[in-house]
Amino acid sequence: MFRSYFKIAWRNALAYRTISLINLVGLALGITCYLLINLWIEDEREKDHFHQNVDQLYTVYSAVTADGKTEGTYTGPITVYRDSIAATRQLSFLIEDIQESIPEITGLSFYATGYELPWGHPETFQVGEKKVKLEGSRASADFFKLFSYPLLAGSAKTALTDNNGIAISRKMAEIFFGSPQQAMGKTLRYENKMDFIITAVFENVDQRSSLQFDFLLNWERQKNDLEWASNDFFTYIQLAEGADVHQVQDQLNTFLTKRLEKQIGVTYQFGLQRFSDQYLYNHFLNGHPKNGRIEYVRIFSGVSIFILLMACLNFMSLATAKSVKRAKEVGLRKVVGSKRISLIIQFLGESILFALLASCLAALLLLILLPAFNVLVQKVLNYPFSRLSFWFHLMEIGVITGTLAGLYPALYLANLKPVQILKGIIRSKQSAIRFKQFSTVFQFTLSSLLIMATIVISRQMNHIQQTDLGYNRENLLYIRIEGELANYNTYRLFKERAERMPEIERIDRSTEAPHEMGFEVTDPVKWQGKPAQAVVPFKPASVGFDFIKLMKLTVVEGRDFSKEVTTDSADAFLVNQEAVKQMGMKDPIGKWISAWNKKGHIIGVLKDFHTQSLRDPIKPIVLDVKEYEYFGFVIIRIKAGQTKQAIRKLEKLYTEINPNYPFTYQFVDQEYDQLYRSELTIANVSIAFSLLSIIISCLGLLGLVIFAVEQRVKEIGVRKVLGASVREIVQLLSFDFIKLIIIALSIAIPVGYLVMSDWLHHFAYRITLPWWVFVLTAFATILIAQVTISFQAIRVAMNNPIAAIREE
Repeated sequence: MFRSYFKIAWRNALAYRTISLINLVGLALGITCYLLINLWIEDEREKDHFHQNVDQLYTVYSAVTADGKTEGTYTGPITVYRDSIAATRQLSFLIEDIQESIPEITGLSFYATGYELPWGHPETFQVGEKKVKLEGSRASADFFKLFSYPLLAGSAKTALTDNNGIAISRKMAEIFFGSPQQAMGKTLRYENKMDFIITAVFENVDQRSSLQFDFLLNWERQKNDLEWASNDFFTYIQLAEGADVHQVQDQLNTFLTKRLEKQIGVTYQFGLQRFSDQYLYNHFLNGHPKNGRIEYVRIFSGVSIFILLMACLNFMSLATAKSVKRAKEVGLRKVVGSKRISLIIQFLGESILFALLASCLAALLLLILLPAFNVLVQKVLNYPFSRLSFWFHLMEIGVITGTLAGLYPALYLANLKPVQILKGIIRSKQSAIRFKQFSTVFQFTLSSLLIMATIVISRQMNHIQQTDLGYNRENLLYIRIEGELANYNTYRLFKERAERMPEIERIDRSTEAPHEMGFEVTDPVKWQGKPAQAVVPFKPASVGFDFIKLMKLTVVEGRDFSKEVTTDSADAFLVNQEAVKQMGMKDPIGKWISAWNKKGHIIGVLKDFHTQSLRDPIKPIVLDVKEYEYFGFVIIRIKAGQTKQAIRKLEKLYTEINPNYPFTYQFVDQEYDQLYRSELTIANVSIAFSLLSIIISCLGLLGLVIFAVEQRVKEIGVRKVLGASVREIVQLLSFDFIKLIIIALSIAIPVGYLVMSDWLHHFAYRITLPWWVFVLTAFATILIAQVTISFQAIRVAMNNPIAAIREE
């Protein structure tokens, strides 16, 4: 029986090759989209779940309320109640005492990411003549006990207990010593300042971890001897099994709030978040982590399901349309005694078989497309073919898809009455007609939404690229001040010789990179007329005398720093317009301000400029001037078209005067683009899946048009004999379908407006949604549909009508 069913299915597929191919390709594309997005979602959701104690690991965060606003942070309340390195040490000492007071906390570790701090950077290590910059962090003694990073040499107990010790990755061990075993006990020169002994070697941190590092330095050494550039550090704790998280959270709040210094107008509350949730839920809402990358996971989960559903609806509508051609087969089978259930099993089996074939084709497409998809999403997703679970899941998709797609056509065919079929009285039921209409409307609604999303996301990304940041970021690079450059005389020598290079337009220094001034202070900044409870989070920076000219900033009131005014170093500040606004000053020039242990006067007001992502509003900025500072960045503007020559000369000069450090540099425009890596990825993915959804929709529409035309061949022939033109025939065939497309647009446009408005609200500086976006979406959708319909309609309309009538 099943053998005969298979033969019939195969013969029908050959008899209707075009429709079978459309069904196969459409379903395979839908399954491929689902598999690709599912791999990305799986990678996102599996972040940090490989740790053995993952269910007991938590991150401490704080909700800080000041001036009526509540903000959340993972780095403790010290950023608002006391901005000093001493306060950082105080808080870490307090938290260290928590284990004794709260027995449910069985483990604790601090962690600071050295290359992400406001003055963070890859750090220089040296063995012999080999010098390499690597990205690392600092962690306390229990880090390897809490987290399951495999150790190749050394033990979790002693890896980070020695103040002179360092734990390094396999990669770092191979760079300097050839193998992990040979690295143990060897010495590494750090920043040409101190030596560290290798106490452990861990396996390279893979992409499943949200924490990425090539080495770990001892936390106690960081607290006592190393440079504190920021108070940003994370606190991770491990709870005992069965511990009540809410109870521990209450005890934590009681313990810390009693001991931390109070500040008028500021309150804070501590909370615990599962460590495995931090990657996806790291955006704070009302002081608590609620959103983040999980929003994109949800969006693309929905997109993958909807695209797969589109492919299923295509299959269902085409199978239902094809039922007219198989009606006589059903009638004859019923006459010779076939039961309804056997017909349902036959047609459902054909559908499942077809879906399994489409699943196999989807696996082949996955093999071909995954490398391109990895480039698109900027990940390294591995082929899942070696996992047995993948093949079970693929078969499961095939069976479920085949069942869902084939159930309605099977029931429809099995319910046809043999008497009417054999008499030739076959009419599509109203339910079948409505289903095909619903299928078309649904598919083009989703396609229109994706087209709209692609246009809006692309425009927002272009807006970000073209927005006037308040400074010119073109041909601007920066070099970290380190090694000999931290010496005043060497810095002056480097600057003077670089200025003489014909390729260099201007050079100066700043304590902060211009595109990412992430460091904020509150309490140390005071100003004339400051209300007692005012809390303003300033972004401070110390800059050179030529910084304003170098960055091409605009002074809207007062004057720039000047070497000719001898008191500027001791007495002058520049602030931006936002600072003036938040300080409540009407005439700021000449008013005193105190910041960074210096009390002086405002000599000028800068036009607001962006120092972070456009997601964030412009913050108040206060600039101090010093010709030299032992940390920060040298910022260089290169003349247009002379980048290669300038870098070559700068590298030679840098190597000559700072030989113990590799020459590394970053371009501001490239670093600025990195701030929007997630959004650019989403934009690329949206474009790709918009195209795929349109292809799937068009394949389904093409199949329905083919059937509609085949059923009206005699009518078209008669109309042509009576004088109808090709254009009139095409209009006749197009009308019913275009009507459905218009209904789809009437649904998609308001839904798209609401969804994209919500997405844009994540940016402080964003585009508006102009009317032409919706008009363009409607035009593109109708045009695509019309081209698809016309492809078949014109071919039929140009056929010889006599042949069509004779055939009928």
